[in-house]
Formats: sequence, structure tokens, C-alpha cells
Amino acid sequence: MKPKVLILDVDGVMTDGKFYYNIDGKYLKAFGPDDSDALGILDKLIEVRFVTGDKKGFEISKKRIVHDMGYKLDLVSTINRLEWMKDRYNLDDVIFIGDGFFDYIALKEVGYSIVTGNGDVNSKKYANYITKRSGGDRAVAEAVIHILDKFFEGFNYNKKISSDDISGEWSK
Repeated sequence: MKPKVLILDVDGVMTDGKFYYNIDGKYLKAFGPDDSDALGILDKLIEVRFVTGDKKGFEISKKRIVHDMGYKLDLVSTINRLEWMKDRYNLDDVIFIGDGFFDYIALKEVGYSIVTGNGDVNSKKYANYITKRSGGDRAVAEAVIHILDKFFEGFNYNKKISSDDISGEWSK
């Protein structure tokens, strides 16, 4: 299998999975460090896109994922993600990173599946790889290194990184 797309859940994968509310409603999500940088290496090799089922926090996720990081983001219910993926991709070409209770629906069908270290115990049953790190705490960066090692030429820690090697805000 040579993957063509990486699809990531936002909440619990890119974030710590917590929703912060005040009297006015949902106002904050905590995104972790390094994940965007690592994705900037991988997106030179395969398509990277995101899904979220969080309607109330969609604008927060959109600000980080679309506006700040420059990736596609779709609002897709956790129970409809498998059908959404089937409509767009050959499932054998998909790597999916999830964490949630219903993510097992897609995790067990895609070509390669990854679950964060703090992900749901049932979803972990269907993971090809489980990160040691938690969502929002460099789990995606860890997963990217794993993907590079497993499917591509790996990450060369001895190579000097230039702006040609990565995309994103730190490449400029």
C-alpha cells in the first residue's frame, strides 16, 4: 500500500479533545505544538485533510486548520465518515487518524489506521498503530514520523531542513 491521503479527525487528535465553554457557549480549543510542522513535511508526499463533527466549534477549527494551516476541513458526523471517505477515495489509499468512540467505524475499513494514545479503547482495537502521545500533545507529529518510516523514505534527522522541504507558516 502506498497511501494517497491522510485524513485526520480534529477534536482529540489535533486538540486535547476538550471543549471549553463560558456563559456564551463554546469559545476555545487547545491545539498542540509541532503537529502542523510535521504535517508540512508529509503534505509534500500525500494529500492531507481534516474532518470534524463539531458543529458548534466548527469556526474555531476552521480558523486553525483552514486559515492558519491551509488544509481542507469538512464537517462530517463521526457516524458518517466511512461513507464520506468512500464517496471521495479508494479506502485502500486512506490513512485515517482518529480517537473517538465512533471512529472505529472508519478505522476498521481504511487502508491504514492510527489512534492517539488517549483514544477510545474500542477504536484502538482497529488501529494499525497507536501513538504514545495524546491528542493535542504531538500525537500527530509522532504519527507523521511513523508514516514517513513505514510508507516513504523515513525522516532524516541528519538532513538540514530548508523551506523547500516543508510547507506551512514556519517554512517562510
